[in-house]
Amino acid sequence: MRALLATAALLPTGAGALADPPKLAVFDFELVDTSLPGEFYGSKPEEARLMRISEQLRRELAESGRFQVLDIAPVREAARGANLQACGGCDLKLAGQLGADLEITGLVQKVSNLIINLNIYLRDVKTGNMITVASADMRGNTDESWSRTMSYLIRNRLLAPNYGKRE
Repeated sequence: MRALLATAALLPTGAGALADPPKLAVFDFELVDTSLPGEFYGSKPEEARLMRISEQLRRELAESGRFQVLDIAPVREAARGANLQACGGCDLKLAGQLGADLEITGLVQKVSNLIINLNIYLRDVKTGNMITVASADMRGNTDESWSRTMSYLIRNRLLAPNYGKRE
């Protein structure tokens, strides 16, 4: 599967660039908020940001032409009810129900309004093997910082021609 991702990264971009791109399920990002404000007031602004970066990831990967991004609506509620990072493979089962070849889960760790980490995990649905992990720290808790961090990871990790290739 690593070869599939590496091959997809090397192909031309744009609609129709790949005859049968791999089917990809991109689940909504989850939040681990251990910040003091999060403990006292909840994580309301972050919840909206989680949805925006999830949609941004789906849109940009679909527009790349390298993946066929699947609609997760049939399993969205089940996914929201589970901790996809620690559910013992329920994410793979849900992605399999959609007919996905690959799946992405994501996690945002908020330590404070100044220290936030965005993590993307790409796995092969059939084998359960981790294909790649992309992670970036951001400073500042704004819509712009979240969006720019996601753009960076998409451009420089997930869609970068040489990312994940072994020398």
